[in-house]
Amino acid sequence: MNRKNYIIPIFIPHKGCPHDCIFCNQKRIAGNIVETTGEDVKEVISNYLRTLPKGNHHREIAFYGGSFTGLPLEKQEELLVPAFDYVKKGVIDGIRLSTRPDYITRNILSFLSDYGVTTIELGVQSTNDEVLHLSQRGHTKKDVDEAVGLIKEYNIKLGLQMMIGLPGDEKKVILKTVADFITYKPDFVRIYPTIVIKDTMLEKLYRTGEYTPFTIEECVELSKYALLSFQENNIPVIRLGLQSTEEITYGKGIVAGPYHPAFREMVETEIFRGKIESELILLKSRQENLQNITIYCHQRDASKVAGYKQSNRKYFIDQYALKHLNIRISSDIEEGTVKVGI
Repeated sequence: MNRKNYIIPIFIPHKGCPHDCIFCNQKRIAGNIVETTGEDVKEVISNYLRTLPKGNHHREIAFYGGSFTGLPLEKQEELLVPAFDYVKKGVIDGIRLSTRPDYITRNILSFLSDYGVTTIELGVQSTNDEVLHLSQRGHTKKDVDEAVGLIKEYNIKLGLQMMIGLPGDEKKVILKTVADFITYKPDFVRIYPTIVIKDTMLEKLYRTGEYTPFTIEECVELSKYALLSFQENNIPVIRLGLQSTEEITYGKGIVAGPYHPAFREMVETEIFRGKIESELILLKSRQENLQNITIYCHQRDASKVAGYKQSNRKYFIDQYALKHLNIRISSDIEEGTVKVGI
């Protein structure tokens, strides 16, 4: 049985990144946040450990909110020392952090390894140099190639983050980024649609008509391809869509773009619609007068089969003039697959 994973999040101000990527406003958001100290780290971990269930679970400390390795080395050490203390005691299993591809060197990786860092997430966003330039990322694909190679040399788990709909993006560019990610063989991936956030350079470009965000339909279709491609290569996608925060949830920060709180569910709805339709077309070729069908699926896939707000159920009933559509859980069906019968 797999061990349940618990994340202990520690948020640091966005001081580790001197770049102003055109889509980012985290510096403004973090402006009123008091700088995190080593004592804060110790207190957060201690408080979380009191609430986590006992047992043989995997516990991991995660630093969020900035490019960690862009912080001064003494600040990195201040934050890592209390976290590593818990690792050495056997209470915590690992430490993860996020950073930029151009903030990875052998010296940095040696330092991080000495302090128990087990996972590094790279904010890559795209492997197209023109898109990276237009987005003011401040790094190139060469930086990504080098960072990925170094991280793998140090046997640190690798996570990659990509964005869909950046300035200069188009379908073939995004598909190439997906293909490049697959060649990197990361341990996991996060996929984010590009959203126009208030007080960013991207907002200015949007207001002047120099940038047009992708539609939700375009992002769902491209994300469907990306998710299927990663799944086929056994690369977990641990997040698909922008994480809801109070600011985003209540619309205070979003100006435009394909944001939806159930974005992943919408993508998975489309994936299962395609799988069901392939089975249904085959069934219909053998039995022309088809009025009632049953879709058999794994327990974990039942909601995806029905679709976001029952959209798949409604689609098939309307499209194929069905009288009844039943969804049945079957222990004989593998997760991610379906079988359609009468």
